Amino acid sequence: MEGVPATVGAPLPETTYLDAIRKGIWEEMEADESVFVLGEDVGAYGGAFKVTRGMLDRFGPDRVLDTPISEAAIVGAAIGAAMMGMRPVAEMQFIDFIACAFNMITNFAASSRYRTGIGVPMVIRGPAGGGVHAGPFHSGNVEAFFLNTPGLKMVQPSTARDAHGLIKAAIRDPDPVLFFEHKLLYRHIKEELTPGDEIIPLGKAALRRQGDDLTIISYGAMVHTALKAASELENDGVSTTVLDLRTLLPLDNEAILAAVARTGKVILLHEATRTGGLGGELAAIIAEEAFEYLDGPILRVTPPDTPVPYSQPLEDAFLPNAGTVTAAARKLLDY
Repeated sequence: MEGVPATVGAPLPETTYLDAIRKGIWEEMEADESVFVLGEDVGAYGGAFKVTRGMLDRFGPDRVLDTPISEAAIVGAAIGAAMMGMRPVAEMQFIDFIACAFNMITNFAASSRYRTGIGVPMVIRGPAGGGVHAGPFHSGNVEAFFLNTPGLKMVQPSTARDAHGLIKAAIRDPDPVLFFEHKLLYRHIKEELTPGDEIIPLGKAALRRQGDDLTIISYGAMVHTALKAASELENDGVSTTVLDLRTLLPLDNEAILAAVARTGKVILLHEATRTGGLGGELAAIIAEEAFEYLDGPILRVTPPDTPVPYSQPLEDAFLPNAGTVTAAARKLLDY
C-alpha cells in the first residue's frame, strides 16, 4: 500500500492489519487538520514498523514530527497539544516503553477532564505482544497497568477491519485512548475493508463465533488462538462461542454477560501474564453479575508470571496456544 490510501468508496484490495491502521490515521489527517502524528522516527523513516510511511511527504514536518528518544516528552507534548485543541497521535516505538510516560498518562491526561473540565483528545499507539522472539523489552502487554486508571480508554483490535475502524474512532474520541497493536498481526492478518468512512464504536465487543457449549472471551492476537481452538473442538462436537472484546476499557459488559449466559462455561484467554491481568476483572464481573448462569469454574488461560522469554522454544512454551485452550476446554466440559 504505497502513497495515498485507496479513495473512500472505491473497491478495496485486501489490506494488512498494519496498513489498515495507517490508512485510518491517514484518512483522519486528510479530514481534520488538527490531527498530527509524533514519535521516534515517524517522519523520514516511516516508523519502526512503517505505520507512518509516506505521511511526511504528504502532510509535511508540521504534522509529522520526529521526536527525541523520550516517551515522557512525546506524551507530554501530545497532552499539551490536545489541551490546545489539536488531536495528536503519539507513537510508542514499542509499547513496553509507555512505562516511561506512566506518570503523564495516569496522573495528568486521564484525570484532566475530571479536574479541570478540559478533555485530552489524544491517541497513544504502538506495537505490543510477543510471538516474534523479541525478548522481555519488546514483547509487552501493558493493558493491566492502566486498567485501574479512570479517564482512559484502551483498545486492542484483532482484525484489519477493526484496526481501521477503531483507530478512526480513537482519534475522534474526546478523551485519551491507548491503542495497542499486536505486532504479530501487522503483516499476517489481511482483510478487505468496507468502502466508506467506517467507524467502529469504542466499548463494543464483537461475536466472532457463536456456540452453545462453551464461551471463550479474548482480545488481540489471542482471538485467533481462540478461533483455532474452537475449530479443533468442533471436531469433537463441541460448539464454542468466541467473544472478541476489542475495547478493554470500557468493557462491553452486556456482550460479556450474554455470552456467559448462553453457554454457562467460560474460558478467559489473554496474552498478558496472569496475576493482576484483565482476566481477573472479567472473572469478577461474571461472578458478580452472572453467577447463576455458571455451570463450572471460570478458567483463566494465560502465560505464567515471568518476563517474556527471548528464546524461541521458551517463548513458545510461555504463550498460550490452541492446545492449551482445548485442554482447558475439555477440563471445563468434564466438570
